[in-house]
Amino acid sequence: MIRTPSAPVLGLVAALILSACGGAGDDESSPLRVALLTSGPVSDAGWYAGAYEGLLRIEAELGAQVSHQQTATPAEFDEAFLAYASSGYDLIFAHGNEYQDAAIRAGEQFPDATIVVSGGGRIGDNVAPLIFRLEEGSYLAGMVAAAMTESGTVGMVGGVAIPPARGTFRAFEAGARTVDPEVEVLEVFTGDWNDVAAAKEAAVAQLSRGADVLIHNLDAASFAVFQAVREARTAGNPAWALGMNSDQNDVAPDVILGSAVIHIADAFVETARMWQAGEVGGEAIYASTRQEVIDFVFNPELADRIPPELVERVGAAKDRIRAGELDVPRVPFIEGETGVETP
Repeated sequence: MIRTPSAPVLGLVAALILSACGGAGDDESSPLRVALLTSGPVSDAGWYAGAYEGLLRIEAELGAQVSHQQTATPAEFDEAFLAYASSGYDLIFAHGNEYQDAAIRAGEQFPDATIVVSGGGRIGDNVAPLIFRLEEGSYLAGMVAAAMTESGTVGMVGGVAIPPARGTFRAFEAGARTVDPEVEVLEVFTGDWNDVAAAKEAAVAQLSRGADVLIHNLDAASFAVFQAVREARTAGNPAWALGMNSDQNDVAPDVILGSAVIHIADAFVETARMWQAGEVGGEAIYASTRQEVIDFVFNPELADRIPPELVERVGAAKDRIRAGELDVPRVPFIEGETGVETP
């Protein structure tokens, strides 16, 4: 197994091409070869960590040979796709909307490789977006925020304002307004998923404007939001946080009421199984509450602070979403898809 989360991409290109010279991947008995690209660290306890867990589960459950590479720039995206596809990797997970253009280019150049882009918006014969309906979880988080706020103001701190991230915030706002139509919702995007200082500054600014429940859509910078909330509580100001992308309840169990969760690893394993069955490519793959990939999980450490009637209300809304009876607002972003960004 190859794991090179910090190796230079060009070094990976050379290593993988050399390993391919012996004909790896040509033998029908060769194992499934699966790669993962992330543009941030897999130590973020969120978006990237979930993807890396999925990669390791594919290795353990499907007997695959796996590799991970962290890439930071569009040029590195292209180099990594070249490295993996030219050396016979069967399935490449590119974990983020930022990979979609490079994935289309690589898919055209390497028709024998299949590329799955998490949150992607473009489709090719061998390129498939993996669409997580995280807005379903953030809608439930919005309900919790509006029910738990004492000030009547809640906040949202995001990284890059890509359509999937905007969609989670539109749904959060909609969920909050079902509980309190008059709730004030603050929103800011820092422009970076991992900039801890910018996230901390944004969170402190929202807290100073009266927000007392904050949700994020960040990667490693989410830790800064939790710290800002913790410091506000230490100073005597009631404030809470909400996790996003994975179950972050144990990251800051003293301040996180609950988390809007993507079970990314489950979705990756199922997608790999679909690929083995010849069912990946040419169309988007959707993962939602119906597949139990999306959820909202209350923090058990704070169970005594959360009204039982709120737990019941959120559970009922979750059941309605799963049954298709509650249509959660979202921001369309797949090419050719239409819709309105609400509220």
